[in-house]
Amino acid sequence: MPWIESDPGDPLASIVHLKVVPGAKRDEIAGLLGERLKVRVSAPPEGGKANKAVIALLAKALGARSKDIEIVSGATNPEKVVRVAGVGAASVVERLGMLW
Repeated sequence: MPWIESDPGDPLASIVHLKVVPGAKRDEIAGLLGERLKVRVSAPPEGGKANKAVIALLAKALGARSKDIEIVSGATNPEKVVRVAGVGAASVVERLGMLW
């Protein structure tokens, strides 16, 4: 799947490609948009607030800790790449598949 891959350096981690929409009415994982996972957050894109909201939303949806999720690229861009430690790609697909 183009939106997710295993971390080549750590098979127990995954790399997720996101399209983030800040300033939405509510926080939600909206499903796939092309080759990215679309995520909406109510936080504004100012001062890292939207990034923090994305991390919190993913942590809750994946049953992971916020500190195990990091934005590896696109911190100031709506298209982001996120690394999730401790949750493999297959587990991410399984856990998120029930959300849409």
